[in-house]
Amino acid sequence: MSTEFVPVIGDPEPSPPPSGPRPRATVRDIPAYVPGRPPAPRAGVTTYKLSSNENPNGPLPGVLEAAVEAAGRMNRYPDMGCTELYAALGARLDVPTDHLAAGTGSVAVLYHLLQAYCETGDEVVYAWRSFEAYPIAVSVTGATSVQVPLTADGRHDLDAMAAAVTDRTKVVVVCSPNNPTGPAVGRAELEAFLDRMPPHVLVVLDEAYREFVRAADPFDGVELHRSRPTVVAMRTFAKAYGLAGLRVGYLVAHPEVAAAVRTCALPFGVSSVAQAAAVASLERESELLERVEGIVGERGRVVEALRAQGHTPPDAQGNFVWLPLGERTADFAATAERAGVMVRPFAGEGVRVSIGEPAGNDVLLGVTRDFAALGR
Repeated sequence: MSTEFVPVIGDPEPSPPPSGPRPRATVRDIPAYVPGRPPAPRAGVTTYKLSSNENPNGPLPGVLEAAVEAAGRMNRYPDMGCTELYAALGARLDVPTDHLAAGTGSVAVLYHLLQAYCETGDEVVYAWRSFEAYPIAVSVTGATSVQVPLTADGRHDLDAMAAAVTDRTKVVVVCSPNNPTGPAVGRAELEAFLDRMPPHVLVVLDEAYREFVRAADPFDGVELHRSRPTVVAMRTFAKAYGLAGLRVGYLVAHPEVAAAVRTCALPFGVSSVAQAAAVASLERESELLERVEGIVGERGRVVEALRAQGHTPPDAQGNFVWLPLGERTADFAATAERAGVMVRPFAGEGVRVSIGEPAGNDVLLGVTRDFAALGR
């Protein structure tokens, strides 16, 4: 079947249809991942990037030095086996190193896991809205996404997710705290959900923001995996550890699962610099957790102020807050940008705002105050 190209007046002449190889239809239809935009420099205006859930703190003492030292060996390939990193993680988490698989961020680890277990005709169940990389990662494998709507307060509907599991389901992803809405899944409700999962389904617990959780009944994915062979705990050094620019994440799973993920991983994917910085960060975890407490305290201040202004953010358990603004989303994002604050809008739904420097959070609260007062 041929495709007719109809130019629009004023548009440049369209390119002819490609005559060479074309990507798979599933790849052509994949939406592009949309990162949080950085602020544009503006004379006389201090700007803040609160759009990417980054840690606002710089590297911990000793971490930068370890990274620089590793960079001095950039003429050599990194350790493909991540030997020191796996040893450090194994000691920290009390797991055998053959339960570990690393990648360039936890999202890469998820890609590898889906590539290992999913193909055309399979299904992957996850809540929606959730991390926007999920549908992209699923589509790359040729599998089908089964998106289960969140509850009205931004939580996973675990009963509905369990009901969505079929014989075709290969993987279920639980994002806790949920990105971008913020609530975390409790341990009791998660265990009840896991009890309902058939043995052919892997359950991936995406714990990218677990260090920020202060809920009454938190779960620990690594602990849960010990007695449940189909549970996979997925974590990252990008958020609490402040290594977003180096891209290193990992999963903890039973040996056969971890081995399958490592098989699909890009050779030499995790750089020497990232491995060295991750190991150094684990050695300085007590200092890191002090910084995390500071972010959690700032989160509490921001949420309390938002609610006093009349906003209704869901329970925030990550390093971000969610404002369900619906059709006012684009207007709010533009207003915030004019004030010097970049947020992450989701058209027609709401905005996710990272907890950043106190000064940046104050600018945000000025925008939300004015926005509420105008009744927009």
